[in-house]
Amino acid sequence: MLAVRDLTFAYTCGGEELFEGLTHVFTPGAVTAVTGPSGRGKSTLLYVLGLMLTPTRGQVLLGERDVSTAADATRSRLRAHQIGFVFQDSALDPTRTVLDSVVEPALYAGWSLGTARARGRELLGQLGVGARAEHRPGEVSGGQAQRVAVARALVTDPAVVLADEPTGNLDRDNATGVLAALSAAAGTDGGTARTVVVATHDPFVLEHADEVLAL
Repeated sequence: MLAVRDLTFAYTCGGEELFEGLTHVFTPGAVTAVTGPSGRGKSTLLYVLGLMLTPTRGQVLLGERDVSTAADATRSRLRAHQIGFVFQDSALDPTRTVLDSVVEPALYAGWSLGTARARGRELLGQLGVGARAEHRPGEVSGGQAQRVAVARALVTDPAVVLADEPTGNLDRDNATGVLAALSAAAGTDGGTARTVVVATHDPFVLEHADEVLAL
């Protein structure tokens, strides 16, 4: 379970507060789109959910445990094992192969290289970019790069996937492919449903989301 309770966040002491005491439970097995006008904190909410920012007030609950004020080492461990990220520009290292970028979170989580590479190739194949495994990011299209980014987010089999404007730079055909990959990621996998949260201002994404949270 991923949830927030009475959540408020401000970047500076006395600065503008976001979320106004937001309480929300994100549904496992569903894609939840977080939307709202610019400046309402869509991306900030993802960073709070991903334990990269600490709330000013309130709680982030992961598996019914309040993790928002956990020690840095605990937050890092939770990010490595339970949370996957997809960024707007895919954020792939241009000097490394696609496969190397995909397996990096698994290596950080303590997986062996062989196991990580096998899982990475499996995911790339499932997402239709298996033939690009040994290419570098500059040798794949924008839509392919975002599907690679989804594979990287899923490589450790996290319980939560957070995607920040993942279709922002894509045409409709490529956006459809990425949204399909995120929807598939939310579905049951070995009996466990993932929670997928997408920050977006794109009406096309909202149409394809299972639930919408307006800030």
